[in-house]
Amino acid sequence: MKKTDLLTPEGTRDLLFEECAAKRTVSERITRIFEDFGYSEVITPGLEFFDVFSGRTWHQFPQESMYKLVDGKNRLMVIRPDNTLPIARLAATRLSGEELPLKLFYNQNIFMVNPKDSGRDDEISQCGIEILGGKSDAADFEALVLAAKALSACDEDYRIEIGDSGIFTELMADYECDPELAVNTRGWIETKNIPQLEARFADPKTPEEEAFKALPRLFGGFEVFEKARGILRGEFFKERIDKLEKLCQELSEIVPKDKICVDLGLVNKKDYYTGIIFRGYVEGYGQPALSGGRYDRLLGEFGRNAAAVGFAVNVEAVARVLLKKDKSSFVKTPDVIVWSENPTSALKHCAKLISEGLTAVNSVLECPKCTKKYAKEHNIKRVDIVDKDGKVSNEEV
Repeated sequence: MKKTDLLTPEGTRDLLFEECAAKRTVSERITRIFEDFGYSEVITPGLEFFDVFSGRTWHQFPQESMYKLVDGKNRLMVIRPDNTLPIARLAATRLSGEELPLKLFYNQNIFMVNPKDSGRDDEISQCGIEILGGKSDAADFEALVLAAKALSACDEDYRIEIGDSGIFTELMADYECDPELAVNTRGWIETKNIPQLEARFADPKTPEEEAFKALPRLFGGFEVFEKARGILRGEFFKERIDKLEKLCQELSEIVPKDKICVDLGLVNKKDYYTGIIFRGYVEGYGQPALSGGRYDRLLGEFGRNAAAVGFAVNVEAVARVLLKKDKSSFVKTPDVIVWSENPTSALKHCAKLISEGLTAVNSVLECPKCTKKYAKEHNIKRVDIVDKDGKVSNEEV
C-alpha cells in the first residue's frame, strides 16, 4: 500500500460527524435567507474551460493557482476556481433570454492551489448571491443587508468592512508607474503593510503617493469619511466618499452600527471589482469569512452588458467557528436503538418511532446484550427489543 493511499491531498481534509452537521446547518441557514428573499438557485459545472479564467481581464487567476486537466478532446480544463465568472458566463448564455435584473444564488465548491503550509484550504464550500442588472445603489444595499443577515444567522459575533475599489483604481490610473510597482502597491495596501508603504513612499512627490500611504489607515467607524475628504481630493473621490457614506448610513438603520466598519484601503486581487467592496468576519476566524463587491464590466466580457454585485460566504470557515463555540449542539444522539432477530420487524418498529418524532437506529449487532453495550457507549438512553411475535420491550440504559 502506498503512503498516499491513506492521505488526503494537501489543502483538503475529510469532514466527520459534527463537522458535517455544522456545515449543513450553516448552508441551510444561509440558503434559506436567499430563498426567502426571492433568489433562484443555479449550479454550474465543476469543470470549466481554462479560457474562462485566463482571458486578458482575469489575470488574477494565474495558471499555477488552478487545478488543470484535459477533456476527451485534449482541451485544457480547470476545476472551478471561482463562482462569479461561471455565473457571468451562464447569464450570457442559457439565461440570455431572461430579463434583468436576475437574482441568483449558489451553494457549491471552488478549488484553488494555495502555497504549501499556507493554512488555507484548496477546496472551499461557498454559499453566495449575484444580483445581475437593476439599479446599482439599490442592489448594493440589498447585497450588504443580505451579507449581514447571512453572517448573523450563523453567529452574532460578526462585522462587515466596507470600502470602494474605485478609489484605489482611480489613484493607480492617475499614477504613472511600472506594472510591478502597481501589483506590489496593491498587495501592500491589501495586507495593510504600512512599514513597506512608508519605506517605498518615504518622500511622497505626488498626491497619489501620499494617498497610498494613507489608505491602510482610513479604517474604523463613520468618522473615516471626514478624514478621507482631507486626503482624497477631487470631484471623483468626493462623489465616491459621499456615496459610500450614504450607503453606510442607510445600512446602519438595519444592521447595528457597531457591526459596520469603513475601510477605504480595502482592495482585492480580483480586480474585476469596480465599486463597493466588502468583507465579513466572524469572531474566531482570522481571515474573511465573506467577501464580495460590485463588478460592472465582467458580464460584458461574456457578451452581455450588465452591472452586477454579489458576495460569497466561506461555509466551512463559519462552521468551524460554530463548532469551537458549541460542539455539543451538532452532535445528534439517537433516542432509541432497536434490536430484533427479524430485520423486517426491527425496521418497521424504527419507522413507527420515527413517525412519532423520535430518532431511531436499527441495531445490526448479534444480540441484545451487545446492543445494550453499544447504547451505553454511545449515550443512547433507550433500547427496544422486538421479539419474534412483534412484541416490544423497552429498557432504559
